[in-house]
Amino acid sequence: MKRIIREHWGTCECGKEIYRYTLENNSGASVVLGSVGAAIVGVNVPDRDGKLADVVIGYDKADSYFADGPCAGKCPGRYANRICKGRFTLDGKEYELPVNNGPNHLHGGPKGFQNKVWDSRIDGDAVEFMYFSEDGEMGYPGNLKVVARYEWSEDNELRLTFTAQTDAKTVVNLTNHAYFNLNGEGSGTVLDHVLRLNAAEYLPTDDTLIPVGASEPVAGTPMDFVLPKALGKEIKADFPALNYGKGYDACWLIDGYTEGQLSEAAELYSPASGRCVKMFTTQPGIQVYTGNWLDGCPEGKNGHIYHDYDFVALEAQHYPDSPNHPDYPSTVLEPGQTFEQAIIWAFGVKAD
Repeated sequence: MKRIIREHWGTCECGKEIYRYTLENNSGASVVLGSVGAAIVGVNVPDRDGKLADVVIGYDKADSYFADGPCAGKCPGRYANRICKGRFTLDGKEYELPVNNGPNHLHGGPKGFQNKVWDSRIDGDAVEFMYFSEDGEMGYPGNLKVVARYEWSEDNELRLTFTAQTDAKTVVNLTNHAYFNLNGEGSGTVLDHVLRLNAAEYLPTDDTLIPVGASEPVAGTPMDFVLPKALGKEIKADFPALNYGKGYDACWLIDGYTEGQLSEAAELYSPASGRCVKMFTTQPGIQVYTGNWLDGCPEGKNGHIYHDYDFVALEAQHYPDSPNHPDYPSTVLEPGQTFEQAIIWAFGVKAD
């Protein structure tokens, strides 16, 4: 790693200082991180001609990261994605969470981890963010300590490792909500981007995007990305999952998932720039969201105004509403256990 730069980026209303970190490797490619929501603020990587561009959604002002609709680049929690009607039961006790997405609870609620200023530090060649969530915060049981550790390699691989511990039985689902436009932020639509998913099944949902039960095969449906396909090819198809979300906003089951093991989840490629990103994770699912509701979000970097379908989010995570589906991989964390999950984004280029 060539260098890590830490700079003061603002002060939150609570009085806590906000910091921004730039991790640059020897080739000049870099990642920018922010302590609001342990966010990925920028990723500057080369195209097929070697030209660097920032390929993730974001804002110039730290204040814009609080309560933004897209949850741009941040780490939502305590439970990423949706919990049906904001309710789940643990050991016979029902917990009630704030409802902030139609009838459901989304991304830990309106005061979720994504809207908090995390403690931060440089640790060798990495940057670590820490957040302590108190028992009862947003309705969740247990005091929970979460650490998000980012590392940036000479090969343009960004690694995020989550660890968490609790003092009482609770539920946890953590991800990063980065959105990508491999032509560069502010360059327009991503519907020409080509996506491949290592996923032969997805989770059908009701019209509030809560899973209705068992997974179904993608074969023969617009949800099939087993072979690479442009995001826009079937996004307007008359299909329930697309009608409900005005585009893709669903969870796919990663083929060959084995607890604790890294597996390839996805590859996104832009024919225009030649940039690609492969995504690896230890998590069982990947939520793909094609930025269907980006209109009206805060002003973007460099004064850019973002619109629907200008970015796509690839969120490695456990399945939505898992606490209410005992047949899904468990999101329960108990005292004495350590939640540990990893996500790797490997950036590169493809020839014409």
